[in-house]
Amino acid sequence: MVNGALNSTLSRTFNTSITIVVVLLAILFFGGESIQGFAFALLVGVVVGTYSSLCIAAPVYVDLNKKLSAESGSNANSKAKSKLQTSKA
Repeated sequence: MVNGALNSTLSRTFNTSITIVVVLLAILFFGGESIQGFAFALLVGVVVGTYSSLCIAAPVYVDLNKKLSAESGSNANSKAKSKLQTSKA
């Protein structure tokens, strides 16, 4: 499911990021001195945000989902064991 979601949004994410990067680079090189620092900060933010969305968020979701499903599975097993123990007594 995560791979399908990444594949469906990958092209849109890159197209949006590249478009914004081109504009920010134009502002960075051709803009006034007062706006260049801000354009650089935005450029770094777009690059880091794109990387985070594609390369960090999906693995974190998968790991968290595995952990939560393992915990809920162990809780269900412990409940079933406690029911068996009470029925035997």
